[in-house]
Amino acid sequence: MFKKIKRNEQRQKRHMRIRQKVDGTPEKPRLNIYRSLNNIYAQIIDDTKGITIVSASTLDKEVKDKLNSTGNKEAAKFVGKLIGKKAVEKGIDQVVFDRGGYVYHGRVKELADGARESGLKF
Repeated sequence: MFKKIKRNEQRQKRHMRIRQKVDGTPEKPRLNIYRSLNNIYAQIIDDTKGITIVSASTLDKEVKDKLNSTGNKEAAKFVGKLIGKKAVEKGIDQVVFDRGGYVYHGRVKELADGARESGLKF
């Protein structure tokens, strides 16, 4: 009678809809986010070449050693600062933000704020 809500499938549909409009170029690559229950991942991608320029996640050794938990806002902000720092070192200062179909709230917002604090503009 009632259709079961499949949240991840709905998120993937939203993400595909967003991806039709958002594209990363060499001048302005795409900052992509993936959020799991225990971790958060961020990548800066050049879609014209199909390569990942910079990546950071809570699974990185330097992040894991400094944090107690990898699935909270504090960890997301740390990953945002880390990816921003790595991007600025590679000469990237502007990106297109791809939130991956997630609501811009909580960990996703903290990651974006952390990236902005370290010098990325989007």
